[in-house]
Amino acid sequence: MKIVLSTLNAKYIHTNLAIRYLKAAALPEFDCELAEYTIKDPAFNIVSDLYQKKPDVVGFSCYIWNINETIAVIRMLKTVLPNVKVVLGGPEVSYDVHDWIRKHTEIDYIIMGEGEVSFKELLRYFNNDIPLEKVPSICYLDEGKLKIHPQPPKVDLREIASPFRFEEDLPHIGKRIQYIETSRGCPFSCQFCLSSIEVGVRYFNREKIKEDIRYLMNNGAKTIKFVDRTFNISRSYAMEMFQFLIDEHKPGVVFQFEITADIMRPEVIQFLNDNAPKGLFRFEIGVQSTNDLTNDLVKRRQNFEKLSRTVTMVKEGGKIDQHLDLIAGLPEEDYNSFRKTFNDVFAMRPEELQLGFLKLLRGTGLRLEAEKYGYTYVDISPYEIFSNNVLTFDDIVRIKHAEDVLEKYWNAHRMDHTIEYLVTNVFETPFDFFQRFGTYWETKGWSRIGHQLEDLFLRLLEFLQTVEHADLEVIASLMKYDYLLAQQFQPRKIWWKDRLAEKEVKELYSRIKEDATIVGQRFANMEVNERDLFKHSLIIPFHINLENYEFGVPQKQTGYLFTYFRNGQTPYFYTFN
Repeated sequence: MKIVLSTLNAKYIHTNLAIRYLKAAALPEFDCELAEYTIKDPAFNIVSDLYQKKPDVVGFSCYIWNINETIAVIRMLKTVLPNVKVVLGGPEVSYDVHDWIRKHTEIDYIIMGEGEVSFKELLRYFNNDIPLEKVPSICYLDEGKLKIHPQPPKVDLREIASPFRFEEDLPHIGKRIQYIETSRGCPFSCQFCLSSIEVGVRYFNREKIKEDIRYLMNNGAKTIKFVDRTFNISRSYAMEMFQFLIDEHKPGVVFQFEITADIMRPEVIQFLNDNAPKGLFRFEIGVQSTNDLTNDLVKRRQNFEKLSRTVTMVKEGGKIDQHLDLIAGLPEEDYNSFRKTFNDVFAMRPEELQLGFLKLLRGTGLRLEAEKYGYTYVDISPYEIFSNNVLTFDDIVRIKHAEDVLEKYWNAHRMDHTIEYLVTNVFETPFDFFQRFGTYWETKGWSRIGHQLEDLFLRLLEFLQTVEHADLEVIASLMKYDYLLAQQFQPRKIWWKDRLAEKEVKELYSRIKEDATIVGQRFANMEVNERDLFKHSLIIPFHINLENYEFGVPQKQTGYLFTYFRNGQTPYFYTFN
């Protein structure tokens, strides 16, 4: 019997953990071939590849991001291989199973919930080893009647086989993100999240997890992401793992975690600030909303004061990047309330702020109560909302405008000094800047024509020309500074139009050569010859005194910026009159 386990990942760099658990669980009785694709691969190409494998059984791991593409694939697959058994599993098809089975006759079986036991038992049925009635937690049609088998006891995670020991994965370990579980379940009951459905938290064997991490690192893994819903729910467990990763990490490896920030103790953060190498860890923190009523309605327990303390303490430590998440569209969070939520969180200046939009996932409490809050939403994956009783579709569109430029300008960190100045000195709040600029961006049609790096600077400057009380000389100088700061070598392109005349440039270089103090003793000690000076430096008009510059609060001064680019190192800057 030829068995293929497949999925359509969102990107090539992703690795599907679920199908590897199923492969490990099926051994040694059944050997399954792994076949991963992406949602951007043409369905015909995927079907052609699967067809050539001549499978008897194909299992697909299904999520909101791949279900539509997966359905298209299995329809075509059943056309060319009508006798193949198609088995679906994963969070997207584990709920409302009657809908999936009745609407899509190409599906032979759905496995609900954890699949390690059920999938292997289903293979045993296909192999005529056991009757179908013995296969737990499956759904199928029998002569037009829906059959749902009861779930088995929860898998003992301490005994589960490792999903990381397959020879075919070795060439890809260093090229893709590696995902790892140390626990399943979540202690919280957030009604917008599927994790709220499973009660309790179960842990894997700690020593086996450590062996898996060693194996991945020894085989070139660069990014290892823990998929635990709340990695730090057990302080002792988190501390043990943090210590292990600090002690045994390989150079260049990054570990990512989803943490609940308001339960993280200060002594844990201090331990990380004192002991973790910079860049080793990355935290993902779901804030979602700072509206107390909203959090109560979705049964989300959150102490924002303690969360802020954690985020601030981690940021001040300078060791760990933080990615904070918000959700627009939660119950009783109108436009103004979300604006406040955004500003509350942005005030902490996280390295990344992800602005998402509520999706009414199958199986969640909030989807069941959609009518109560007046939700209208797309009834196909990913089930994103249009509106509710306090948030109009127009509000959603404006927030999406903010999300677009937030991603381009803040999360990409292309001009941190400029954005800090704008949100602190020019606009009433940070959200107002992102929303107004995002709407301007959309009205200009820029979303439909793409952009080069230089366009980001020119478009921001064009927008700011429409803003009252914006000191364009200061802003343009900050933008130049940000642009040059990101260059390792003298840029071939410069986006600004105020250029110095050739005669003036020669005169300024003469001043520099005659008086080394004009660029400071630090530059004089570099012993740069005249040829290198012209080849690797730049002098431009500038309106900020960098000597007295504080982040976000520049002191205006009309003069020049001298920049020297030093072979891939951070450029050297000096401002003078």
